[in-house]
Amino acid sequence: MKTNILLPNRYKTLGWFILIPASIAGLVLCFNGFDSHWIQAKVFAIASDEFLGKSSQFSLISTDITNTLTGALFIIGGMLVGFSKEKNEDEYISGLRLSSLLWAVCVSYLLLLVAFLFVYGTPFLQVMVYNMFTVLIIFIVRFNYILYRNAKTAPDEK
Repeated sequence: MKTNILLPNRYKTLGWFILIPASIAGLVLCFNGFDSHWIQAKVFAIASDEFLGKSSQFSLISTDITNTLTGALFIIGGMLVGFSKEKNEDEYISGLRLSSLLWAVCVSYLLLLVAFLFVYGTPFLQVMVYNMFTVLIIFIVRFNYILYRNAKTAPDEK
């Protein structure tokens, strides 16, 4: 199976250097209730709505971009980690990658279905925020776990 759509292996290390600090910052923001005022900036917004205030479209707004930067860095780092080739990328690893991605999508949507059925009100919005990242997290964890487990059980096959 050709893996032309994967990034070169060197991007995996860069991805980890982005993903780990973004994960730590995300956890800090999560425990602070996503209420931070670390980085204020004027940004272009396609649509914005101040809480009980005026809505605007295609305008410059002044806002805290900490959550935005943290989420964007998490996604960029996760994509680099998840979709960079392994050092020895072969058909077996491509199959593991595909099955891990399928597994991650299924588990993520199962969790989303449970949230739709049992979580209501404001907590539902928080679940939706977390759900934006679950496919990437589950994929990276499962794929790397299976690679680790297979490397541990068959070290002499190299």
